[in-house]
Amino acid sequence: MVILKHAGLTVFLVGIAAAIGLVYWSGIDSVGEAVTGVGWGMLGVVAIRAVTVAVAGVGWWQIFAAENRPTLRTCIVLRFIREGGNVLLTQVGGDLLGARLLAVRDSPGPLAVASIIVDVLLQAATQFLFAGVGIALLVAMGASEALAEGAAIGVGIAALLIAGFYVAQRDPGHRMVRWGIGRLIGDRKWRLLGTVDAVYEALTNIYASRANPVTSGITHLIGWIIGVAEVLIVFAFMDNPVGLGEAFVIESLLHAIRGAAFAIPSALGAQEGGLILLCAIFGIPPGEAIALSLVKRAADLAIGGPSLVWWQILEWRRLIPQMSPTRPHYRGSADNDRRDR
Repeated sequence: MVILKHAGLTVFLVGIAAAIGLVYWSGIDSVGEAVTGVGWGMLGVVAIRAVTVAVAGVGWWQIFAAENRPTLRTCIVLRFIREGGNVLLTQVGGDLLGARLLAVRDSPGPLAVASIIVDVLLQAATQFLFAGVGIALLVAMGASEALAEGAAIGVGIAALLIAGFYVAQRDPGHRMVRWGIGRLIGDRKWRLLGTVDAVYEALTNIYASRANPVTSGITHLIGWIIGVAEVLIVFAFMDNPVGLGEAFVIESLLHAIRGAAFAIPSALGAQEGGLILLCAIFGIPPGEAIALSLVKRAADLAIGGPSLVWWQILEWRRLIPQMSPTRPHYRGSADNDRRDR
């Protein structure tokens, strides 16, 4: 555990150093001028980010069957908290928070965990499709074969990982997990295996209704596409507008790079380096590419910071009922939401 903690800190520090180094290499003055040029466009980027997170919350809500579906408001609010945790804590920290908060607020624990697992898979799968379209556009724009082949290889590896993640959620994965737990804890396994079985049962029920995951996937894909507007807004305000196809390539492949750099907190350094390479394809100078990255990180803070504060408020309301006498605990909140609905 200590080794993992030190490794995580080391990766974080290396990422910060890489990001600072890229800013310095790109020219601090040019980066500053580009960021200043965005000006009020920052509000537009934050608004688009809020819309994409809300759309992702709708996609999560659509996974549930009608008889055990949380309120739409609950899923959207918790999706903002998940986003804050993922971009400001760790890449998976927000999803763990979301599962826990949903379990104590509105859903049985196994169903909450299963919904997060399926939602993460659908986000990854639709992100793969999003990147695939981006590569197709890159080829259509006449990119070098070596560049297109490299991007295609990366997306192909991602496809294999996504397929493996899906198989892990089905019967073969269930058997492997049970076998692994049995080898680790022997006779004490019954309680933990009961929880694992309940999660896999919830997964089976979710996938039994094929319409719900498909609808959710379509919603997530729409969310990824809406995010292209961030790139359009930033470069338009920097007086260096790009076309829709160029913005699509930059945004889609940037998310692919961030996904590949999941072990690095907030993809520090990886996002900046990736944007320099992607923007260079279209003749965009490094200073403006770094500015785009900084604006996106500012949007991370603008959305993630308040979301994490709201998470703390929810925790205090649960731990200190006196702070909210009419809503003594999460279950009550859920009941009130249902009555409102």
